Amino acid sequence: MANTITEKISKLGFGYMRLPRIDGVFDAEQISKMADAFINSGGNYFDAAFVYEGAEVALRESVITRYPREKVYIATKLNLNFVDSKEQMYEQFKTSIERLGTDYIDFYLLHGISSNLEEKIEKLGAWAYLGELKAKGRVRHIGFSFHGTPDDLENILGKHPETEFVQLQINYLDWENPKLNSRKLYEIARKHDVPIIIMEPIKGGMLASDASPIAKLLHDANPNVSMASWALRYAAQLEGVFVILSGMSSFEQLSDNVKTFADLTPLSKEELAILDKAVGTINAVPRVACTECRYCIESCPSNIPIPIVINTYNNYLIHNTTTNIDSFYKMMTRAGGKAGDCVACRVCEDVCPQKLEIADTLAKASALFD
Repeated sequence: MANTITEKISKLGFGYMRLPRIDGVFDAEQISKMADAFINSGGNYFDAAFVYEGAEVALRESVITRYPREKVYIATKLNLNFVDSKEQMYEQFKTSIERLGTDYIDFYLLHGISSNLEEKIEKLGAWAYLGELKAKGRVRHIGFSFHGTPDDLENILGKHPETEFVQLQINYLDWENPKLNSRKLYEIARKHDVPIIIMEPIKGGMLASDASPIAKLLHDANPNVSMASWALRYAAQLEGVFVILSGMSSFEQLSDNVKTFADLTPLSKEELAILDKAVGTINAVPRVACTECRYCIESCPSNIPIPIVINTYNNYLIHNTTTNIDSFYKMMTRAGGKAGDCVACRVCEDVCPQKLEIADTLAKASALFD
């Protein structure tokens, strides 16, 4: 497939997933100021999703009602986890359009595709629906965000050459991660010549935390730049990438990211070596040795997604911060049990092949996140 994205889109994209709040409510004035600064710097790509609570409305109020529609590019997503019929799929698009207050969407994505959704996508005819929306001018470009395996991505891109772009989680920590396979996913997208949007280039802010075990290493290497700039420059040097999303939650973060992209220089060999050392430092941090076999879930009377909770706790151990990790925890446990629901029956420990002290780990996680 040839590159089909011809518009002049800013390399830095503004993700509306982690907007600033005051007492849990979006800070509308701050969001508008951030949007103004982003647009004044040359930024024009804004990313939301149907399931990002309040994001589409915030995008309407801070951007779409305040700027000429043709000045900006709007992306949002169709989430099939909350759809069981074609009618519900149509209704979700309609709702997004109404929330955004626009007649069309520039980039419309199937959200968070992985192997567990492929059958539903085919059954509902989601790809055909996206094609219909494009033919009618309701969306300009169609693609998907992806959280699956390299084999899944290869299969989807092979079956759906109509894909105009793909959104992948790529950052220097996950590049060689055997579970996330960022490098392999990137290489598959490049093989199919599909333009790439990068999400989580700073891994939800975890690669920008001054509490991180790599903070001193990066600050010593260059005290004049932020930790976030290292991650963004890493992502920006990859060929075939046309947007790098950052879920900015403060004016300071936005200003720093804009500064990075205003003078975007490739990483040197010496800087890449420093990032390799940073990855080694992070990977050497002791963590709970969960293999995600899921035997514990089958025996849990409180329906706690134990491997997810342990993985979240491990992220805290690795990065020494709860920033953004806590929001992920809340999202992943809202449909089931929380760590604090553990009754310490320890049945999970009896079936755990790794003989982990699960109940104690859940208690520690609960103290951080519940």
